[in-house]
Formats: sequence, C-alpha cells, structure tokens
Amino acid sequence: MKPYRSRLKIILDILTAINEESGKISKILLYANLSYDRLMKYLKELLEKELIKEEMGEYKLTEKGYKFLEELRRAEKLAEAFGFRF
Repeated sequence: MKPYRSRLKIILDILTAINEESGKISKILLYANLSYDRLMKYLKELLEKELIKEEMGEYKLTEKGYKFLEELRRAEKLAEAFGFRF
C-alpha cells in the first residue's frame, strides 16, 4: 500500500509534471498518479488561483506558479530535514 499523499504533495506533483514533463493531460495524469476526474478538480483550482494557464490544449506554469512551485520544493526539503513527510 502506498503512503498517503497530502494535498500539497499532490499539487507539487502536478506543478512539477507541468514544469518538467509536459502540460498535456496524459503526461500529468501519469506523473501525478491521479484519476482524470481528480486531476481536473486540481487543475480547475490551480487555474482559478492563476498558478497555471491553458494554451492550445496544454497547461503551463505562470510566473506565480513558478514561484509557488519553488516555495513548495523548499518546504518539502525543510520538512524532510526534520524527518517529516510532505
């Protein structure tokens, strides 16, 4: 059984997939290991918060999204340094 992923970890996985892999739905689904319905809920929220944008059927990080991704990575490293899972 896989360990529980927090909401922030899922968002981190989605943003990382968009940044490093591709903004295509299929790539994000595989990288973030989510169902289609669940992914679409997260993408809708990220769009509303202006962390991502949609261009020609692909998702891309906004400047705000890049900054948030970097802060999430820093928070994850900090948590791991103290022995916590993010």
